[in-house]
Amino acid sequence: MKLCKLIPVIAAAATLCGCGGQHMEQYQMFAMDTYVTLSGYCDRKTLEDAGEEVRRLEGLWSVNIESSDIARLNRDGSAELSAETAGLMSFTLSMSERTGGALDPTIYPVLREWGFTTDEHHVPDDDTIAELLENVGWEKVTLDGRSASLPVGTAVDAGAVAKGYAADIIAERLKSGGVTAGIVDLGGNVLTFGQKPDGSDWKVSVRDPFGDGAAGTLSVGECSVVTSGSYERYFEQDGVRYHHIIDPATGRPADTGLESVTVIAGESKLCDALSTALFVMGEDRAFDLWRESDDFEMIMITSDKRLLISEGIADRFEPDSKKKDYSAEVIRR
Repeated sequence: MKLCKLIPVIAAAATLCGCGGQHMEQYQMFAMDTYVTLSGYCDRKTLEDAGEEVRRLEGLWSVNIESSDIARLNRDGSAELSAETAGLMSFTLSMSERTGGALDPTIYPVLREWGFTTDEHHVPDDDTIAELLENVGWEKVTLDGRSASLPVGTAVDAGAVAKGYAADIIAERLKSGGVTAGIVDLGGNVLTFGQKPDGSDWKVSVRDPFGDGAAGTLSVGECSVVTSGSYERYFEQDGVRYHHIIDPATGRPADTGLESVTVIAGESKLCDALSTALFVMGEDRAFDLWRESDDFEMIMITSDKRLLISEGIADRFEPDSKKKDYSAEVIRR
């Protein structure tokens, strides 16, 4: 597979600048429960119009918007979906199958019980989790074209894929509108397209999940990257930290010895789906899936500060020399 190299940003805007006298315009907004930054060599109106498309997609997919396709499906048990939502659900279910259920949109009621979708955080008791898990299972979702249905007690949330799916749509919109180069950043879900006017790469940093600064830097070409990390959303109770990446098999935060997983691929939706799934799978199963695949690369940062880098991107990664407590290992096929 021909794959360019890209790694998640600490602050994408800080690394973007014009060159050769050409100005990169930027537009920022809040949507999909995150900060969105759209950047391109174009006029601001083009980016604002793309931002409105982000809001439209949010209106179709958010579980917290009562009129959305997803909310209607969860409320009524069946719904006729828009073309975009049907495509999102179809892709999500296909990735659930590919990852053996490590990605599962029906984990939504468990996420909600933990408070990760409501900000009313608490640790559910074992009986509550067991009861909710009876209705979890991606195979329970019926999707026939644009018609979807769920059994009683089952509900879905495509949030683990939605930002990546949206990024692909927005990038295509910008390119079709004549934007030759730019970056779509949906809360750290980053997609680059085209080439800077002087032909140079973008410089993007790998976030250090243990503190401030970067674990390293990569030179970036055209592709997409998404990171899932235990530091993104979490709460503490009785001195224990609980993060938002729930293992569908246990109904509890995934405990796999990983702090972050970054996936690099040609499509942002693939990155988004796999970053969550591989975090749940853990390093051994994640690298098994990578070795049998040809459509993505990845970087994993473990709890004991190892950087595990798949060989397809290793030549572009430059560790931060000040981070002496990290060790780096290139994983080969």
